[in-house]
Amino acid sequence: MTAGLLRRLTIATAAVAAYAAVASPAVRSADPAVPFADKDVHMGVATCAGSTCHGAVEAWPNSNILQNEYITWTRQDKHAKAYQVLLGQRSQRIAKNLGLEAAHKADICLDCHADNVPQARRHPTFQLSDGVGCEGCHGGAGRWIGTHISANATHQRNVENGLYPNANPVNRARLCLSCHFGDATRFVTHRIMGAGHPRMSFELDTFTAIQPAHHKVDADYRRRKGTWSGVQTWAVGQAMAISMMLDAMTDPKRGRDGAFPEFVFFDCYSCHRTMSGLKWAPRASVGLGPGIPRINDSNLLMVRIVLEHIDGGLAKTFAGNVLALHKASTEGHEAMIERARALRKTTDDLVRRFAQHTFGKDDVRALLNGVLAFGMSGEYVDYPGAEQAAMALSSIINALRDIGVIDKKQFDAMNAALEKCNATLDKDEEYKPQAFVQALSAFKATVPQF
Repeated sequence: MTAGLLRRLTIATAAVAAYAAVASPAVRSADPAVPFADKDVHMGVATCAGSTCHGAVEAWPNSNILQNEYITWTRQDKHAKAYQVLLGQRSQRIAKNLGLEAAHKADICLDCHADNVPQARRHPTFQLSDGVGCEGCHGGAGRWIGTHISANATHQRNVENGLYPNANPVNRARLCLSCHFGDATRFVTHRIMGAGHPRMSFELDTFTAIQPAHHKVDADYRRRKGTWSGVQTWAVGQAMAISMMLDAMTDPKRGRDGAFPEFVFFDCYSCHRTMSGLKWAPRASVGLGPGIPRINDSNLLMVRIVLEHIDGGLAKTFAGNVLALHKASTEGHEAMIERARALRKTTDDLVRRFAQHTFGKDDVRALLNGVLAFGMSGEYVDYPGAEQAAMALSSIINALRDIGVIDKKQFDAMNAALEKCNATLDKDEEYKPQAFVQALSAFKATVPQF
């Protein structure tokens, strides 16, 4: 992700993210299948596009449901153009490099650039060329298409009939990361990126905020689906990203690429840099010397920040396990996998814990201080860590504003300073840690005394 995008994210998050200081709904005990892997018939976006359904040109006044969701999706949402991307020159080049006939015909591409469910689950109105349509995120509508428009419709009944409950950030993280990182059914490998695919970057709260809003969070929405804070969504997303990375790392089918490890688990810039740049710098939390690729631990860093506030003892244990994982990567593949499995045993508990924790004012302040302290101590030497830190700060300062800890003037000052942090991330291959830390120090100077 470029910092140009990140700068836009800051403003977008300010407009969309809403903090609610209420207890969050409990995490569902049974994890629903993501829409790609559900068993329901996918009807296609045309089913939702009627002018009296979700295809109105403008939002309906005095309605809990906007009714113009299809128009928002087709005009503003990049998911609607995901299939078209496969027809472009860059995609054609990637397909050629991978030995594929064509990107728009290959499952390895279609599985994330379209709602590529098996033919048996496609209704006659379904069009693969619609890209990532409604059912790509909300689940096959074969059963819930009727119940959700009935007079006695309830959200719970729709979920029981196959609607994917993505208002819950645990489910949303699992769904989004299944494409924006990969799962057991689809996975963005180093070979795909070597062929020309952009580097994958994701943060749940930020990407939720820049998703063109096709719903409004009002009392009716909260009653039906519950309420989650942006900071809580951020924390859940970080923990879920770790779980999915460790799942892939310990999967024999995804963890290796011939004689090599799967390099997608490592920091790209450990290798992709100029030999004359003299950019390497030590980091105590990884304990590795020069010339050794570092595991991409950007999400691990963010989870450490959360844990250091809510459970110092667990934070220390977690940091030790992460350090052991880094060390094991120098000892051999089996040693690394053994450490990854040990760390993976803890991550589901972290997801649940973050999802059930009510992040109040003290929590948000502590997280802000934690992100800044890690920066001052040199933890953002690597670009992915700095990128995640910048997105974390965006979520945090919006939460501070929404819960009344800072006023508009203070928010604007902090936001302007964050823009300068983002500017140092503009060109990932030219990232200078010192410049980011300097911008972070200037940001810190705008933080009011709490």
